[in-house]
Amino acid sequence: MKTPLAALAAAIIFSAPLTAYAQTAPPRHPVTKPPPAASKKPEPKKNADRKPKPEAGSETKPASAAPAAAANVDLAFGAYQRGHYLTAFREASKRVTEKNDPKAMTLLGELYANGLGVQSDEQKAAEWYRLAADRGDANAMFALAMFHIGGRAGPRDMKAAAQLLASAAKLGHAAAAYNLALLYVEGQQFPQDFTRAAELFRVAAQAGNPEAQYALATLYKEGRGVPKDDREAARLLAAAALADNTDAALEYAIALFNGTGVPKNQGLAVRFLKRAALRGNPVAQNRLARLYMAGQGVPADPVQAIKWHIAAKAGGAGDPQLDEFMSRQTVEIRGQAELAAKPWIDYVAQFRS
Repeated sequence: MKTPLAALAAAIIFSAPLTAYAQTAPPRHPVTKPPPAASKKPEPKKNADRKPKPEAGSETKPASAAPAAAANVDLAFGAYQRGHYLTAFREASKRVTEKNDPKAMTLLGELYANGLGVQSDEQKAAEWYRLAADRGDANAMFALAMFHIGGRAGPRDMKAAAQLLASAAKLGHAAAAYNLALLYVEGQQFPQDFTRAAELFRVAAQAGNPEAQYALATLYKEGRGVPKDDREAARLLAAAALADNTDAALEYAIALFNGTGVPKNQGLAVRFLKRAALRGNPVAQNRLARLYMAGQGVPADPVQAIKWHIAAKAGGAGDPQLDEFMSRQTVEIRGQAELAAKPWIDYVAQFRS
């Protein structure tokens, strides 16, 4: 299993669904969601950046429905947020024509990039992003950088992407700072520089970016680019975990369980382990199974132990000790655990197919 720092160094920057004005970082890697059939398990929060695509002819609220007194209201982006993409397109086009507005250009790029209200056209999207980026719009710089990284609308161009990320980061764009930091961790586009990476992660972390909070915590844990500081690492892990970063929830649970950088609290550790386990993290599922097996932080429960072991094993986290524990249980206990784990097994099989 890779250490958190090794996982960061091997990270691939993903082009998550872009938003014209949001500064949410793309995930470092996709997180397996819990199976929908799992009983009474909280559904993961839906990505607020994803807007339902309206059916043809479903648009009923023209831009003129906005209060006339609200002179500063962004009609184009307001329509976009409500899923009224045709209105957003018309209002953004109008603002480009009348005011040469770079934010409206960025929004047009977003609409073309994702086929919202218009036919998807990555070339047109890149053109609008480029026009807005040339006029200093940080969101357009970030979006265009993601296009270069993903090889959309042209060959993959990491040099151009890095330049755009650097420019957007200077303007305070959290996602750009986070992704630029990853390039310094990876040491491919630039010489590896953990100090510079930490500086950039801190910019994004202070802006509330949970991926950056987790990454910076990892550097503090290992003393790379910053002095080793378990208390600061735990603080950042807590912030990222509360923002639903699954990796951070797992790491914070381990810190709580061991009392590393934070007062020891096994009960709270179990709560964060469950949070990560319910989001499909196989390592968290394995650790939770071990706690149920040993009765640490929770009452001993062989059914729960085997259930989470089966789930973890399906996700690639095998455990010979838990295999042996499972083999010693009665047929009835194993049957109950297998039934409880079945939704996870089915979901993992569907996820991999």
